[in-house]
Amino acid sequence: MDSEQFRIYGKQMIDYMVHYLNTIEERRVFPDVQPGYMKELIPDAAPNEGEPWPSILSDVERVIMPGLVHWQHPKFHAYFPAGNSFPSIMGDMLSSAIGCVGFSWASSPACTELETICMDWFGKMLGLSSDFLTFSSTTGGGGCIQGSASECILTAFLSARMKCLKKLREEDPCQEDGFFLTKMVAYCSKQAHSAMEKAASIVCVLLRQLPTDDNFSLRGQTLRNAIERDLEEGMIPIFVGATLGTTASCSFDNILELAAVCRKHDVWIHVDAAYAGSALICPEYRYIAEGLDLVDSVNVNVNKWLLINFDCSAFFVRNSQNVTDTFNADPIYLRHKNAGSCIDYRHWGIPLSRRFRALKLWFVFRSYGISGLQSYIRNHCKLAKKFKSHVIMDKRLELMGSVTLGLVCFRVKGLNKLSEKLLGSINESGKLHMIPSSLNGKYMIRFCVCAENSTVEDIENSWDIIKEYVNKIIRPAEFNENEIAEPCPTGEVVHVKKLAIKKIGPIPVDADMVDIDEGVPFCSISELMIGRFKGRQRNLRSKSLQLW
Repeated sequence: MDSEQFRIYGKQMIDYMVHYLNTIEERRVFPDVQPGYMKELIPDAAPNEGEPWPSILSDVERVIMPGLVHWQHPKFHAYFPAGNSFPSIMGDMLSSAIGCVGFSWASSPACTELETICMDWFGKMLGLSSDFLTFSSTTGGGGCIQGSASECILTAFLSARMKCLKKLREEDPCQEDGFFLTKMVAYCSKQAHSAMEKAASIVCVLLRQLPTDDNFSLRGQTLRNAIERDLEEGMIPIFVGATLGTTASCSFDNILELAAVCRKHDVWIHVDAAYAGSALICPEYRYIAEGLDLVDSVNVNVNKWLLINFDCSAFFVRNSQNVTDTFNADPIYLRHKNAGSCIDYRHWGIPLSRRFRALKLWFVFRSYGISGLQSYIRNHCKLAKKFKSHVIMDKRLELMGSVTLGLVCFRVKGLNKLSEKLLGSINESGKLHMIPSSLNGKYMIRFCVCAENSTVEDIENSWDIIKEYVNKIIRPAEFNENEIAEPCPTGEVVHVKKLAIKKIGPIPVDADMVDIDEGVPFCSISELMIGRFKGRQRNLRSKSLQLW
C-alpha cells in the first residue's frame, strides 16, 4: 500500500469506524458464537500473495464483528468503562504514524517531555500533592504512563521489595537475599483486585488478604493488628495494596487510616484507583481519597473513565528513585549525553520500549477541557443513581453496597440461583451485557454506566430489559416481600428469615433444606413432614408445602 492508496483507504477506514460507532446500538451487544468459530471463516495459513485492501476490509464485518463484545454499546454495562473518544483515536493514529519507540529522552525527546507534562497536568486535575508532580516535587516524585493497573501494581510492589532489601542488606550484609524474601509479607483487603495476588506471586512475597468492615472497606486497625502479629513472629511487612473503587462493588479502603499505620511501620502503601481515581477530577468526590497525599504510589486508569483508549494507566510515585533503583539497567547502547539532566522512562517500569501514548492524553485533555471531562463523569454518576432508584422501587430486588460513582450492584432477593438465572438469561439474549460478583457469599449483578454518551433514555431501556427478565423469574403479583429466602455460605442450604413456603403443591422429596422461623437452626423438608424441628415437635397446618 503506497501513500496515495493509504490516503484513500484510510478515509474509508475512518468512515467505517464512524459508521460502526454511530450504529453500534443496532448490533447485538454480546456475540452469539462458540469457541473456535473463526477457524471456519479464514484460511489455516497466511496468503502467499498480498490481497486487495477492499477484500480485507470486507472481511472485518464477516469475520471480526460477529465475535465482538461491543464495549462502546449503550447497553454494555459489564466490568468498567473502556475509554474511547475521537480525539483519543486520533492520538493513537498519529502515534502509529510516527512509529517512535520512546524508551529514553534521546530516542525521541518529544515523546518523553509530553508525557512528563501531561502527567503533571493530570496530577493537578486529580488534586494530588505536589510531591507526585515532576516539576514541583521536593521528594523526587512524578508520574509516567504504564500499560495497565496490573503493571502499576507490580511496579510498586517490586519497588517496595527493592527498597526493603537495600535497607536489610545494610543492616545484615552477610545474609543472602533469599533469607529476607522468606520473611517478607504484604497486605491487601479481600476485596482487592486479583492483580494484587498475581503481583505477590511474581514478587515471591506472602500476601495476607484482610477482612473488611460492613462497608467493604479495609480499616487501619485491621491492618495494624495484622502487621503487629507478623512483627511478633519475625516477619517483615513491606507493602500494602489499598483500593479506591473495588471491582466487586466500588468500595473504598480507608486510605488515611492505612497510610498512618504504614508510616509508623515504614511500609510502602500503594493505592489502586484504577476506576474511581478519575472521579477525583471532580472536587466533590475527593473525600473518598482522604489521605492520598500520604501514600507512596497510586495508579489511575485513564483508559477506563477518562475517554482515553487502552492502554494508558497513570502511575504516580512520591520518590521515583525507589522505582529507578529497581529497574535501572544501563547498557552502553542505551546511554546518551543528557542522561543526568532528563527523565528516561525505561527506568520507571518493566518494559523498555514505549509507545507515544501521551498524545492521547494531550489530545483528549485539550479537546474536552477539565470541565468537559467533569461533566462526563458527573453524568455517569447521575445515571447510576437513576438506575439505583429503579432497583429500590422493585421489591423483588435488593441493592448490594452503596452507590457512590457509576456502579450499581443488585440481586434478586432469595437464592443465589435466582440472580444467576437472571443474569444468564439477559446475557444470552444479547440485548444487554453485565457481569456477576459476590459479597459475603451473595451472588450479585454489577450494572456499570459505561458508554460515553449514555442518556436517561439508555438507562430506562436497560432497566426495561432487566425488568422483563425479572418478571420471567418472579411474577410481581406472586411476590411477597415477607417471603425472602437467603443462601447459606455453602449455597446448599436455604436460611429463610420469614415464613417462605406456599400452598402450591406437594413437597418434593429432594427439596432444599429450610428454616421455618427466624433465628432457629436449619431443618430439612423430611423433618418438617414428620413434624420434627431440631428435637422439638411442630404442627404442620398444611400438607402442601413448597419452598419459594
